[in-house]
Amino acid sequence: MIDCKALDFTLRRATHSDALTLAVLGMQVFLDTYATEGVREAIAREALESFAPETLASIIQNPRELVLVAEVNRHVVGFAQVSLNNDHPMVDDRHAAELKRLYVQERFTGRGVGWRLLRHAEEEALAGGASAMWATVWVGNPRALQFYPRQGYTYVGPAVHRLQAETHQNDLFCKPMTTPTRDCPPFDNAL
Repeated sequence: MIDCKALDFTLRRATHSDALTLAVLGMQVFLDTYATEGVREAIAREALESFAPETLASIIQNPRELVLVAEVNRHVVGFAQVSLNNDHPMVDDRHAAELKRLYVQERFTGRGVGWRLLRHAEEEALAGGASAMWATVWVGNPRALQFYPRQGYTYVGPAVHRLQAETHQNDLFCKPMTTPTRDCPPFDNAL
């Protein structure tokens, strides 16, 4: 059995005072994940707009958004963002929640942070009335494409993501919300 406490970290809801830290962490993970060929204007604009501290502060204050934070020694190492009651044409459930972001700083991947953030996000979404959770995953992110099916998410089909004026191929995954399991995750390449 794998020790769930292999990394000592805490999970909590984000507060307004987390906006700056989440903005910087979000930008770092976004660029590490999506700027695989370098930075161009569309990526730069998306990073600056999506991860401006004011943008994150607004998301944290929105009652339809859940933002969960993972910390190690009072340092933020990851976060999850869930939008409640956010349907998608490919998900036939008006009470579905969207997992908009599950970001873990690279040096903390594979240590259970992403798995625990996801489980906590599922629990919070279920408590918020969600009957399913869906996420779109960029097809250029093989680690995430393997992660979600291991967590009980089913591939629904291809989806398009708009980044500035560009479109990018994503895959949509969905999972019905039930009481999440508390078992330890497999740590091989887990987020």
